[in-house]
Amino acid sequence: MTAQVWETDYDTALQKATKLHEPIILVFQGSDWCAPCIKLDREVWSTDTFKQYAEGHFVMLQADFPRRKKNALPAAQEAQNKALAEKYNRQGIFPFVVVLNSDGKVLGETGYKKSTPEEYIKHLESFIN
Repeated sequence: MTAQVWETDYDTALQKATKLHEPIILVFQGSDWCAPCIKLDREVWSTDTFKQYAEGHFVMLQADFPRRKKNALPAAQEAQNKALAEKYNRQGIFPFVVVLNSDGKVLGETGYKKSTPEEYIKHLESFIN
């Protein structure tokens, strides 16, 4: 089983997407306060089905906005996540999933849906193909 590789740096994700010819799945989440974010993680991102598919199909990029002090991100990471939100999540929706191409262009947007990992993958792919 492969572990989900989450990029946390936008530029790294863009470089990887360009090199691998894969779209970026940018996930805005509140890992310690947003119930639908936690559900999406449990029902989709953390499943073996999704992890195996993502490997070789998507570059996963996470912008987390934790609220508890103990989960606080380093200042540089926090600043970068805020900049990403400024660009891609102006409404401040959580969870918010943005499908980007390797140039950072938005191909599609979605959020939490009660679905199987397979259905969610199809949904993400529908923005790309």
